[in-house]
Amino acid sequence: MTIFTPFTLPCGTTLPNRIAKAAMEENMAAEGQIPGPTLLRLYRRWAEGGTGLLITGNVMVDGRAMTGPGGIVLDKNSELAPFKAWAQTAKADNDSTQIWMQINHPGRQVYAAMGGDVLSPSDVALDLGKHSRLFSKPRAMTFDDIEQLIQRFVDTALQAERAGFDGVQIHAAHGYLISQFLSPLTNKRTDEYGGSAQNRMRLLLEVIKAVRANVSATFAVSVKLNSADFQRGGFDADDAKDVVIAMNDLGVDVVELSGGSYESPAMQGTTADGRTLQREAYFLDFAKEIAQVATMPIMTTGGVRRLAVAEAVLAQGIDIVGMGTALAMNPQLPNDWRTNKDAIAHNPIVQWKDKTLSAIATMAVIKRQLQRMGAGRAPKTNVSPLLSLVSDRVRLNKLTKRYKKYLAQARLSSNK
Repeated sequence: MTIFTPFTLPCGTTLPNRIAKAAMEENMAAEGQIPGPTLLRLYRRWAEGGTGLLITGNVMVDGRAMTGPGGIVLDKNSELAPFKAWAQTAKADNDSTQIWMQINHPGRQVYAAMGGDVLSPSDVALDLGKHSRLFSKPRAMTFDDIEQLIQRFVDTALQAERAGFDGVQIHAAHGYLISQFLSPLTNKRTDEYGGSAQNRMRLLLEVIKAVRANVSATFAVSVKLNSADFQRGGFDADDAKDVVIAMNDLGVDVVELSGGSYESPAMQGTTADGRTLQREAYFLDFAKEIAQVATMPIMTTGGVRRLAVAEAVLAQGIDIVGMGTALAMNPQLPNDWRTNKDAIAHNPIVQWKDKTLSAIATMAVIKRQLQRMGAGRAPKTNVSPLLSLVSDRVRLNKLTKRYKKYLAQARLSSNK
């Protein structure tokens, strides 16, 4: 089976197979926004499951801006011991398994209740209809903000390498900050970081160049990119092609293609522009098209739950198959496929009339499985979406109180 063949990256390191655990937001940080025992237990489960590449949930480059109050922060001042333990745990079962850290800044996708810094290329607020009040209106970034952001990505990448991670993935998808610069819906700037497609991709290219110039040659540098935003007038497949062409000569080891944002959660199979995605391998058609202009390996993530679909993705010229939800529901799925080609992971997608609440409830169900594994228990496929949503809100409220104490200290330190 092709899925279990090794794959060598441009940086020279080799993945033991073509299966990657795509990033999922765990929101399981210990106090101080660092990896703790529950997160390590979770990654040990995945390490034992046979996945060749583990990509962490997004790690924030700035603790003053978080996607969730239980997120991890790694910056130039972070103590590395907890992160070294994280990397070691992910490789404990098989030294050939690689672990990459996804590094990110949420931009405007910061919950108002958290009280963090809300930045964006322009002061365009999230439009989630009646749920828009959950997020604050962002402040348009200055040149100083942009320079500091680039340096923060470099600092986090260097710290990840020192901690024993094998690479980083720069998050430029799902409506987070770099993705906001790429989209004409959120980037209304008139300077060199806005306007033309070339200007809108400038921040991403500068981050890649800066990171690649500072880490070791064998340290993987990858990018997560939307194949499309799936919003009318937003970033689309033609834009994605242009960005990939611009990245071809920058030493990028893998481009992972996904799609969507908080406003259009295509990564869960739902779009805001009316387009119908495939039931599995959501973004495969887009990935095939974009791969034609790419010189670096391409990975696609979204809805893969069966071996036959994973093999079909590879047969279409894609190099690596990413899975997120499937490995939350069954962390042993790759090993299961070796002995049972018909093994399939449960699909927990919630289908309520309110699309925003459906997306949040789906995430709550998935996070509940991650928390179960972090507590040493097995995933449970028949959990109630409503109870999962309620318990997740209660948990997030507690974490938000803890995070606000961290935020106050982070702001105090930044002003010294």
